[in-house]
Amino acid sequence: MTDRRRTAHLLRRLTFGPTAAEVDDAARAGHEATLVSLLRPAAPAPPPDLGPDPLSRLGPDATREQRQKARREQADQVAELTRWWLGRMAAGGAAEKLTFFWHGHWATSARKVRSAQLMFTQQQTFRRYGHGDTGPLVRAMLRDPALILWLDGQKNTRKAPNENLAREVMELFTLGAGAYTEDDVKAAARVLTGWQVDRVTGNVRLAPGRHDGRAVTLFGRTGTLDVDSFAGALVRHEAHVPFLARRLWERYASPDTVPPPGIAAAGRDTTALLTALCRDPAFDATGGTLVKQPVEWLVGAVRQLGVPVAGLASADQRQLLNILRSLGQVPLRPPSVGGWPIGVSWLTTSSALTRLRAGQRLAALAPAAADRLTGDDRLDALAGMLVIDGWSNRTAAALRAIRNPRQLLAAGLASPEYAIQ
Repeated sequence: MTDRRRTAHLLRRLTFGPTAAEVDDAARAGHEATLVSLLRPAAPAPPPDLGPDPLSRLGPDATREQRQKARREQADQVAELTRWWLGRMAAGGAAEKLTFFWHGHWATSARKVRSAQLMFTQQQTFRRYGHGDTGPLVRAMLRDPALILWLDGQKNTRKAPNENLAREVMELFTLGAGAYTEDDVKAAARVLTGWQVDRVTGNVRLAPGRHDGRAVTLFGRTGTLDVDSFAGALVRHEAHVPFLARRLWERYASPDTVPPPGIAAAGRDTTALLTALCRDPAFDATGGTLVKQPVEWLVGAVRQLGVPVAGLASADQRQLLNILRSLGQVPLRPPSVGGWPIGVSWLTTSSALTRLRAGQRLAALAPAAADRLTGDDRLDALAGMLVIDGWSNRTAAALRAIRNPRQLLAAGLASPEYAIQ
């Protein structure tokens, strides 16, 4: 693997999709300098102007029609937040890719939460804590109002324990299956009793009368725990760092192999884990094994084609969301607490046809990009534009037969080489 290909591989994995110019700049800077630069936390961006939650304006005597209208307005706010986030993703950088990783990891859906404001608050938690030690992140997420609503934490009381949040926190977010017992779930649920979400203010509070403050036995130790000491027990558990290293490896390297043991030795700091992951020789060997999720596919395409997402007309922005709906992945709407699938489940005959149709729509939004694909070197130009190392003989033969530049661009976006990085 040449230095340029190695750097392009790094950029493809850590960002949503590099442009050819970004690969050029990174190749000049060098692989190590590029890695360090990519993993720096991003500067804060202006938040979206969502306004207050429409339901917060309604009193207890609101009519059914008023509540239905508020629900429609909530849905509009969620759509606005989604469009804003797509624009931020398309702005580039590894930090937003990491935010999207955490969104899929701590999968929370606006279908149930409904509040764009609470979903944005959760995003901000990922941006603030997602690049460092996982201790502060887990502590913050156990108090996250969107997650509490999503996993019925507000229904977890001393008199009626609800184990949903406690179980998923251990199985899906911090430890993995097999690292805890059913007694641990019951104990953790008691620790998490009493947390309530105020829909008007968006804040959470511990209601003492609904909280079970008695001692519990968790992971073989007995004592009185609060939410912070529970978070501490989770991140100190011997299963936590290997579990997180495995999840990062699946999303950034390969879902079909296990991470080298040296990665977990970096500890529970996410930036240190990603650094170790990208420096490991096994990472360079994972090229061509990771299937892009639809969000990664779309955001990478608009970046490489020069489509100005944030500056598009509202109708064109809605078209991008429609593309994601047709491909089966819309931000803020994971299908379950387990998040979205990974790997070959995204590669079906119907999804290939959907990507081709989506590619045609994207090509129509980027006529200047298509205009660069008219010469005899159009296949090389297409590979360079899409940051693809090369075409297979089969793909090259199919592309060579296409003379229309927009159709060629759409076909390149639908190719196996672009879908699998």
